Amino acid sequence: MQKEKKSRISLTVWPFYIWTALFVALPMVYVVVISFLQRGATWGVTAQFTLDNYLKMIDPMYGAIFLEALYVAVLTTLITFLVGYPFAYYVCKLPARLRSLVILLLMAPFWINSLCRLNGWMILLKSNGVINSILQALGIVDEPLKLLYNFGAVIVGMVYALAPFMILSCYNSIEKMDWAVVEASRDLGASPFKAFLTVTLPLTMPGIVAGCVLVFVPSVGLFFISDLMGGAKTVLIGNLIRTEMTTARNWPFGAALSMMMLVVTIGIIWVYKKVSGSNSLGDLM
Repeated sequence: MQKEKKSRISLTVWPFYIWTALFVALPMVYVVVISFLQRGATWGVTAQFTLDNYLKMIDPMYGAIFLEALYVAVLTTLITFLVGYPFAYYVCKLPARLRSLVILLLMAPFWINSLCRLNGWMILLKSNGVINSILQALGIVDEPLKLLYNFGAVIVGMVYALAPFMILSCYNSIEKMDWAVVEASRDLGASPFKAFLTVTLPLTMPGIVAGCVLVFVPSVGLFFISDLMGGAKTVLIGNLIRTEMTTARNWPFGAALSMMMLVVTIGIIWVYKKVSGSNSLGDLM
Protein backbone atom coordinates (compact mmCIF):
# COMPACT_ATOMS: atom_id res chain seq x y z
CA MET A 1 0.00 0.00 0.00
CA GLN A 2 2.85 2.35 0.89
CA LYS A 3 4.65 1.57 -2.36
CA GLU A 4 1.49 2.22 -4.35
CA LYS A 5 1.05 5.59 -2.62
CA LYS A 6 4.65 6.56 -3.40
CA SER A 7 4.21 5.59 -7.04
CA ARG A 8 1.11 7.79 -7.30
CA ILE A 9 3.01 10.71 -5.80
CA SER A 10 5.88 10.18 -8.24
CA LEU A 11 3.46 10.19 -11.17
CA THR A 12 2.16 13.61 -10.11
CA VAL A 13 5.68 15.00 -9.57
CA TRP A 14 7.28 13.82 -12.82
CA PRO A 15 5.42 16.33 -15.04
CA PHE A 16 6.86 19.10 -12.87
CA TYR A 17 10.37 17.66 -13.23
CA ILE A 18 9.99 17.38 -17.01
CA TRP A 19 8.62 20.91 -17.29
CA THR A 20 11.48 22.28 -15.16
CA ALA A 21 14.10 20.41 -17.18
CA LEU A 22 12.73 21.52 -20.55
CA PHE A 23 11.87 25.14 -19.82
CA VAL A 24 14.25 26.09 -16.98
CA ALA A 25 17.31 23.81 -16.78
CA LEU A 26 18.02 23.38 -20.50
CA PRO A 27 17.62 27.09 -21.39
CA MET A 28 19.85 27.93 -18.42
CA VAL A 29 22.54 25.53 -19.59
CA TYR A 30 22.25 26.98 -23.09
CA VAL A 31 22.77 30.53 -21.79
CA VAL A 32 25.79 29.42 -19.72
CA VAL A 33 27.39 27.74 -22.75
CA ILE A 34 26.71 30.71 -25.03
CA SER A 35 28.29 33.09 -22.53
CA PHE A 36 31.67 31.34 -22.97
CA LEU A 37 31.63 31.39 -26.79
CA GLN A 38 32.67 34.04 -29.28
CA ARG A 39 30.41 36.25 -31.33
CA GLY A 40 29.85 35.23 -34.93
CA ALA A 41 31.11 37.35 -37.82
CA THR A 42 27.58 38.40 -38.84
CA TRP A 43 25.20 36.83 -36.34
CA GLY A 44 25.05 33.85 -33.96
CA VAL A 45 28.12 32.43 -32.23
CA THR A 46 31.28 30.53 -33.06
CA ALA A 47 32.31 27.46 -31.06
CA GLN A 48 35.48 28.96 -29.58
CA PHE A 49 35.90 29.16 -25.81
CA THR A 50 36.64 32.60 -24.38
CA LEU A 51 36.40 34.58 -21.16
CA ASP A 52 36.28 37.92 -22.94
CA ASN A 53 32.53 38.24 -22.45
CA TYR A 54 33.00 38.33 -18.68
CA LEU A 55 36.21 40.38 -18.75
CA LYS A 56 34.39 42.95 -20.89
CA MET A 57 32.23 43.85 -17.90
CA ILE A 58 35.27 45.42 -16.25
CA ASP A 59 35.11 48.23 -18.82
CA PRO A 60 34.31 51.54 -17.03
CA MET A 61 31.44 52.18 -19.47
CA TYR A 62 29.63 49.06 -18.30
CA GLY A 63 30.63 49.80 -14.72
CA ALA A 64 28.77 53.11 -14.97
CA ILE A 65 25.66 51.29 -16.23
CA PHE A 66 25.88 48.78 -13.37
CA LEU A 67 26.19 51.57 -10.81
CA GLU A 68 23.23 53.45 -12.28
CA ALA A 69 21.13 50.28 -12.27
CA LEU A 70 22.16 49.64 -8.66
CA TYR A 71 21.25 53.21 -7.72
CA VAL A 72 17.82 52.88 -9.33
CA ALA A 73 17.23 49.55 -7.59
CA VAL A 74 18.27 50.85 -4.16
CA LEU A 75 16.24 54.05 -4.50
CA THR A 76 13.19 52.13 -5.72
CA THR A 77 13.47 49.66 -2.86
CA LEU A 78 13.84 52.44 -0.29
CA ILE A 79 10.83 54.40 -1.56
CA THR A 80 8.61 51.33 -1.83
CA PHE A 81 9.53 50.44 1.77
CA LEU A 82 8.82 53.94 3.07
CA VAL A 83 5.45 53.89 1.29
CA GLY A 84 4.59 50.21 1.54
CA TYR A 85 5.32 49.43 5.19
CA PRO A 86 3.11 52.16 6.72
CA PHE A 87 0.37 51.29 4.23
CA ALA A 88 0.56 47.58 5.13
CA TYR A 89 0.57 48.44 8.85
CA TYR A 90 -2.51 50.63 8.43
CA VAL A 91 -4.34 47.94 6.43
CA CYS A 92 -3.71 45.38 9.20
CA LYS A 93 -5.51 47.70 11.61
CA LEU A 94 -8.65 47.86 9.47
CA PRO A 95 -11.74 45.71 10.09
CA ALA A 96 -11.60 42.32 8.39
CA ARG A 97 -14.15 43.13 5.66
CA LEU A 98 -12.61 46.48 4.76
CA ARG A 99 -9.14 44.91 4.89
CA SER A 100 -10.14 42.30 2.31
CA LEU A 101 -11.49 45.05 0.05
CA VAL A 102 -8.23 47.02 0.24
CA ILE A 103 -6.17 43.91 -0.55
CA LEU A 104 -8.45 43.18 -3.50
CA LEU A 105 -7.97 46.71 -4.82
CA LEU A 106 -4.23 46.34 -4.31
CA MET A 107 -4.21 43.14 -6.36
CA ALA A 108 -6.42 44.54 -9.12
CA PRO A 109 -3.54 46.14 -11.12
CA PHE A 110 -1.99 42.68 -11.56
CA TRP A 111 -4.98 41.80 -13.76
CA ILE A 112 -4.12 44.61 -16.19
CA ASN A 113 -1.17 44.55 -18.56
CA SER A 114 1.72 46.56 -17.12
CA LEU A 115 2.27 48.38 -20.42
CA CYS A 116 -1.32 49.65 -20.33
CA ARG A 117 -0.87 50.87 -16.78
CA LEU A 118 2.38 52.66 -17.65
CA ASN A 119 0.72 54.33 -20.63
CA GLY A 120 -1.81 55.67 -18.15
CA TRP A 121 1.01 57.28 -16.19
CA MET A 122 2.43 58.73 -19.41
CA ILE A 123 -0.93 60.37 -20.13
CA LEU A 124 -0.89 61.89 -16.64
CA LEU A 125 2.71 63.13 -16.79
CA LYS A 126 3.08 64.41 -20.35
CA SER A 127 3.35 68.15 -21.06
CA ASN A 128 -0.34 68.53 -21.93
CA GLY A 129 -1.39 65.83 -19.51
CA VAL A 130 -3.71 65.90 -16.54
CA ILE A 131 -1.17 66.92 -13.90
CA ASN A 132 0.29 69.84 -15.88
CA SER A 133 -3.20 70.97 -16.89
CA ILE A 134 -4.30 71.08 -13.24
CA LEU A 135 -1.13 72.92 -12.15
CA GLN A 136 -1.57 75.52 -14.88
CA ALA A 137 -5.29 75.91 -14.17
CA LEU A 138 -4.52 76.59 -10.50
CA GLY A 139 -1.84 79.09 -11.46
CA ILE A 140 0.91 77.13 -9.72
CA VAL A 141 3.06 77.00 -12.87
CA ASP A 142 3.11 79.16 -16.00
CA GLU A 143 4.62 76.58 -18.32
CA PRO A 144 4.22 72.78 -18.37
CA LEU A 145 6.71 70.95 -16.20
CA LYS A 146 8.89 68.26 -17.74
CA LEU A 147 7.53 65.35 -15.75
CA LEU A 148 8.10 62.67 -18.37
CA TYR A 149 11.19 61.18 -20.03
CA ASN A 150 13.53 61.81 -17.13
CA PHE A 151 15.00 59.96 -14.15
CA GLY A 152 12.16 60.93 -11.84
CA ALA A 153 9.59 59.44 -14.20
CA VAL A 154 11.55 56.16 -14.22
CA ILE A 155 11.47 56.03 -10.42
CA VAL A 156 7.73 56.77 -10.41
CA GLY A 157 7.15 53.92 -12.84
CA MET A 158 9.35 51.54 -10.86
CA VAL A 159 7.68 52.35 -7.54
CA TYR A 160 4.22 52.06 -9.06
CA ALA A 161 4.96 48.69 -10.65
CA LEU A 162 6.76 47.13 -7.67
CA ALA A 163 5.12 48.68 -4.60
CA PRO A 164 2.44 45.94 -4.36
CA PHE A 165 5.16 43.33 -3.83
CA MET A 166 6.55 45.28 -0.86
CA ILE A 167 3.09 45.97 0.56
CA LEU A 168 1.93 42.35 0.34
CA SER A 169 5.17 41.03 1.87
CA CYS A 170 5.01 43.47 4.77
CA TYR A 171 1.27 42.89 5.20
CA ASN A 172 1.78 39.13 5.42
CA SER A 173 4.43 39.58 8.11
CA ILE A 174 2.53 42.21 10.12
CA GLU A 175 -0.73 40.26 10.05
CA LYS A 176 0.96 37.16 11.49
CA MET A 177 2.72 39.13 14.23
CA ASP A 178 1.81 38.43 17.86
CA TRP A 179 0.24 41.72 18.90
CA ALA A 180 0.27 40.59 22.54
CA VAL A 181 4.04 41.12 22.58
CA VAL A 182 3.56 44.72 21.46
CA GLU A 183 0.92 45.29 24.12
CA ALA A 184 3.23 43.78 26.73
CA SER A 185 5.99 46.23 25.81
CA ARG A 186 3.52 49.11 26.14
CA ASP A 187 2.42 47.82 29.57
CA LEU A 188 6.07 47.78 30.65
CA GLY A 189 6.36 51.48 29.90
CA ALA A 190 7.60 51.63 26.32
CA SER A 191 6.38 54.52 24.23
CA PRO A 192 4.55 53.72 20.97
CA PHE A 193 7.62 54.68 18.95
CA LYS A 194 10.00 52.64 21.11
CA ALA A 195 7.65 49.66 21.02
CA PHE A 196 7.61 49.90 17.26
CA LEU A 197 11.39 50.03 16.97
CA THR A 198 12.15 47.32 19.53
CA VAL A 199 9.24 44.92 18.98
CA THR A 200 7.17 45.49 15.84
CA LEU A 201 10.03 46.20 13.45
CA PRO A 202 12.18 43.17 14.46
CA LEU A 203 9.18 40.82 14.40
CA THR A 204 8.24 41.93 10.88
CA MET A 205 11.81 41.98 9.55
CA PRO A 206 11.38 38.76 7.48
CA GLY A 207 8.54 40.39 5.55
CA ILE A 208 10.56 43.56 5.06
CA VAL A 209 13.56 41.65 3.73
CA ALA A 210 11.33 39.55 1.47
CA GLY A 211 9.73 42.71 0.09
CA CYS A 212 13.15 44.26 -0.51
CA VAL A 213 14.24 41.18 -2.45
CA LEU A 214 11.06 41.11 -4.53
CA VAL A 215 11.49 44.81 -5.39
CA PHE A 216 15.27 45.06 -5.75
CA VAL A 217 15.83 42.12 -8.10
CA PRO A 218 13.34 43.07 -10.87
CA SER A 219 14.07 46.80 -10.61
CA VAL A 220 17.58 46.14 -11.94
CA GLY A 221 16.27 44.74 -15.19
CA LEU A 222 12.82 46.23 -15.94
CA PHE A 223 13.99 47.87 -19.16
CA PHE A 224 10.54 48.65 -20.55
CA ILE A 225 9.85 51.11 -17.72
CA SER A 226 13.00 53.11 -18.41
CA ASP A 227 12.24 53.00 -22.14
CA LEU A 228 8.64 54.20 -21.86
CA MET A 229 8.85 56.69 -18.99
CA GLY A 230 12.51 57.63 -19.17
CA GLY A 231 12.81 57.94 -22.92
CA ALA A 232 15.64 55.35 -22.86
CA LYS A 233 17.85 57.92 -21.10
CA THR A 234 18.25 55.74 -18.02
CA VAL A 235 20.06 52.55 -19.07
CA LEU A 236 19.60 49.56 -16.79
CA ILE A 237 21.15 46.12 -17.08
CA GLY A 238 17.97 44.88 -18.71
CA ASN A 239 18.28 47.57 -21.39
CA LEU A 240 21.89 46.54 -22.00
CA ILE A 241 20.99 42.85 -22.34
CA ARG A 242 18.18 43.63 -24.77
CA THR A 243 20.46 45.84 -26.88
CA GLU A 244 23.19 43.21 -27.03
CA MET A 245 20.72 40.47 -27.93
CA THR A 246 18.73 42.38 -30.57
CA THR A 247 20.46 45.48 -31.94
CA ALA A 248 24.12 44.48 -31.55
CA ARG A 249 23.37 40.76 -31.92
CA ASN A 250 26.17 39.99 -29.51
CA TRP A 251 24.55 36.94 -27.98
CA PRO A 252 27.58 35.76 -25.95
CA PHE A 253 27.96 39.09 -24.15
CA GLY A 254 24.22 39.33 -23.58
CA ALA A 255 24.30 35.81 -22.12
CA ALA A 256 27.22 36.76 -19.87
CA LEU A 257 25.28 39.78 -18.58
CA SER A 258 22.31 37.53 -17.90
CA MET A 259 24.49 35.15 -15.91
CA MET A 260 25.89 38.06 -13.94
CA MET A 261 22.34 39.13 -13.03
CA LEU A 262 21.53 35.55 -12.06
CA VAL A 263 24.54 35.41 -9.73
CA VAL A 264 23.52 38.73 -8.13
CA THR A 265 19.96 37.44 -7.68
CA ILE A 266 21.17 34.22 -6.06
CA GLY A 267 23.40 36.25 -3.74
CA ILE A 268 20.50 38.47 -2.69
CA ILE A 269 18.27 35.46 -2.04
CA TRP A 270 21.07 33.84 -0.01
CA VAL A 271 21.29 36.97 2.15
CA TYR A 272 17.50 36.88 2.58
CA LYS A 273 17.62 33.26 3.73
CA LYS A 274 20.36 34.07 6.24
CA VAL A 275 18.49 37.05 7.65
CA SER A 276 15.03 35.51 7.79
CA GLY A 277 15.95 31.85 8.38
CA SER A 278 13.89 30.85 5.34
CA ASN A 279 14.68 27.53 3.72
CA SER A 280 12.70 27.88 0.50
CA LEU A 281 12.34 30.42 -2.25
CA GLY A 282 8.60 30.14 -1.99
CA ASP A 283 8.73 31.83 1.41
CA LEU A 284 9.50 35.08 -0.39
CA MET A 285 5.78 35.46 -0.99
